[in-house]
Amino acid sequence: MKRQVRQLIKQLTLGITLTALIGLSACESTSSGKKTKVRSAHSNWVEEQFQTQIVNIGLEKLGYEIEEPKEISYPIIYVSVANGELDYSTINYEISHREFFNNAGGTKKLERVGVINPDVIQGYQIDKKTAEKYNITNLEQFKDPKIAKLFDTDGNGKANLIGCDPGWFCEVIVDHHLKAYGLEDTVEHTRGQYIVLLADVMTRYKQGESVLYYAFYPHWISTILKPDQDIIWLEVPFTSLPESQKNITEKDTSVNGKNLGFTVDRQRIVANKKFLAANPVAKRWFELVQIPAEDINVESLKIKEGESSPEDIRRHAKEWVEKNQELFDSWVEESKKAGGDST
Repeated sequence: MKRQVRQLIKQLTLGITLTALIGLSACESTSSGKKTKVRSAHSNWVEEQFQTQIVNIGLEKLGYEIEEPKEISYPIIYVSVANGELDYSTINYEISHREFFNNAGGTKKLERVGVINPDVIQGYQIDKKTAEKYNITNLEQFKDPKIAKLFDTDGNGKANLIGCDPGWFCEVIVDHHLKAYGLEDTVEHTRGQYIVLLADVMTRYKQGESVLYYAFYPHWISTILKPDQDIIWLEVPFTSLPESQKNITEKDTSVNGKNLGFTVDRQRIVANKKFLAANPVAKRWFELVQIPAEDINVESLKIKEGESSPEDIRRHAKEWVEKNQELFDSWVEESKKAGGDST
């Protein structure tokens, strides 16, 4: 009888020890993030690579193993994160990408976390010289063939409105605007790789030609062609957006009293819900990290001037961390607490 009792006590002790070890192992892999791989992606918008590197440097400090970020188009990124093929991306423009987010599974599979950049502004810009000479302030004025012809770059009589990459949601909005404002007969949407198109805008501006283009802030274009000094923002006659943004009002699309036609947006991290549930430390990190628009502008200009290789951008990210070391470290320490580490 005593022998049976001793064996029972031994089995119970072993079971308790194994349970404790399993619990400790789980704590290390999910709370502190050790040995957990993190997979991310960004679009061909190179500035997003910079933001992704900063986020990943923090995850490395928290003990995660980082896979090389992938470069994929926006719709595919959302689907990949939703399906668990990726864990997160910094590419969520909360309102502009609502359709991509919902089409990939919405809040059942995805979660928006934190705010990488709270100041995302979009709209149409033209050079100030032409604007003042012809008193152009509103996109609706391009209904006038005489006005439109001033911005014709291919000789067909229509204004060439420089747009953005096919597949970006701004492409959908520009097309919607041309139809909603009755501009399809006098304005054509020139689409392609945004960075290449803007280089052409800069060349024509320097040659004294009139320019009309879709503008995104933050971006290097606004550090070279400065609003109210070199260019002006055009107003639109009224707010009209695609069905996925049907509840947006003029208040949501106005900046400094001007209706720019695009909602003022925020850039956030989009992550797989299961990944966030299993990794509270990473989730807290995503909630805390933020990069000022001014710093993104500076990075964008470095990229434009040739420092655009993955090695360059990784170096820029490390330099940004060093410049903001105290704040960065405070985010890391706060994130550790989400895993029960208060040291």
